[in-house]
Amino acid sequence: MLEKLKFLSEKYQDLNKKISDPEIISNTKQWQKYVKEHAELEPIVAKYSEYEDANKQLDDAKEMLKDKLEDDFKEMVKQEVVELTEKIESLQEEIKLMLIPKDPNDEKNVILEIRAGAGGDEAGIFAGDLFRMYTRYAERNRWKVEMMNSNEQGVGGFKEVIVMIKGKGAYSRLKFESGVHRVQRIPATESGGRIHTSTATVAVLPEVDDVEIEIKPSEVRVDVYRSSGNGGQSVNTTDSAVRLTHIPTGIVVAMQDEKSQLKNKDKAFKVLKARLYEKYQSEQNAEIAQARKSQVGTGDRSAKIRTYNFPQGRISDHRINMTIYKLDAFLDGDIDEMIDALITTDQAEKLKSVER
Repeated sequence: MLEKLKFLSEKYQDLNKKISDPEIISNTKQWQKYVKEHAELEPIVAKYSEYEDANKQLDDAKEMLKDKLEDDFKEMVKQEVVELTEKIESLQEEIKLMLIPKDPNDEKNVILEIRAGAGGDEAGIFAGDLFRMYTRYAERNRWKVEMMNSNEQGVGGFKEVIVMIKGKGAYSRLKFESGVHRVQRIPATESGGRIHTSTATVAVLPEVDDVEIEIKPSEVRVDVYRSSGNGGQSVNTTDSAVRLTHIPTGIVVAMQDEKSQLKNKDKAFKVLKARLYEKYQSEQNAEIAQARKSQVGTGDRSAKIRTYNFPQGRISDHRINMTIYKLDAFLDGDIDEMIDALITTDQAEKLKSVER
């Protein structure tokens, strides 16, 4: 840990010089990059300086105890040693938390995709339940929810629904929701009272800036067609629906909720960029994830992460072995307790790597 701190302190001093260099100041983009890095390092370097000062004071106090001192003064120095030792331990813990690598996506908006999985109509109804749960959670946090695309099913619920959630820290709170969610309940149409199991898949993607992902027009096939389902007067009368196919990866995105072809195209490109970003990030992190798998899980969409059991009124998260018995409130968006536990577990795992 101390080696990391010394390295960061040296880097901070180097950035100090760079942001004062007239040649770098003239290059606005480069200068802003260094200023951002400098600001991120400042609190860690300040805490490290405080830690070093406390260690120096402790060494001085211990040296004083080697001398012949009057009893009253000796007791005072002993008390100072105790206090400084406690302070150093406390500062070490604070520094460890500050050294946990920051997720660059944490402050971004979210593209949330929910799809019905196994279980027929029940899976679609459950996808609708999850959609309402996340919408209510967004409302509680005063985040804005913008519908991007939906494919409703006849008996209620969705085959697929994609929304944009805009708000500070949205990705940091929702990123551990990716995966397969499972529901166990007795369907309204089940006369025998048997419990059915259905699933829905959730994907949480950070909104991607144009700078982060560049898509060449030659790599995308754009198809337009007539919308189907709910959508007002333009349904089946104009070619407003848009389908994008990213040729190198085979990723397909379709949008039809807007009456305007341009708006559908714009939304489709946002989703395509987010999916490509996720794909490239996953590939880059594959080796790291293999070497040190987070206890919270990889966020893999195929991983079963949580069960919602209606007869018992419980929600169980299988990654952290946590069960909560307040199903109605949970589905009404009261999910902070679970999210906080997931974040805490993730931080604990990352702390282990800091301490190595």
